[in-house]
Amino acid sequence: QLQLVESGGGVVQPGGSLRLSCAASGFTLDYYAIGWFRQAPGKEHEGVLCISSSGASTVGADSVKDRFTISRDNAKNTVFLQMNNLKPEDTAVYYCARKKGNWCDYGVDTWGKGTLVTVSS
Repeated sequence: QLQLVESGGGVVQPGGSLRLSCAASGFTLDYYAIGWFRQAPGKEHEGVLCISSSGASTVGADSVKDRFTISRDNAKNTVFLQMNNLKPEDTAVYYCARKKGNWCDYGVDTWGKGTLVTVSS
């Protein structure tokens, strides 16, 4: 069964760090770009970062530039989101999603259930 499972969310103070993981099962990660998205309370769904199937290309939102990094380990079928210098406005449910192909400009065909990140003092 095709599945994406996020983990690593939690509560962190402003300025802190978290590392989210997205574990894929039921398919081979090598052929697909993977994106991280988030949805804050009362706000629209937002794309955070995306990584191509090979890992050679990433695209992301200006709001997380120089703070968040996306990476992947295809051998472990896992994609990571390293979040540093977290701000209260980063509070959201974070989702990983499989793109329909190997580049980030493809649409999404599979979503995980999400993991909650709360940034608060």
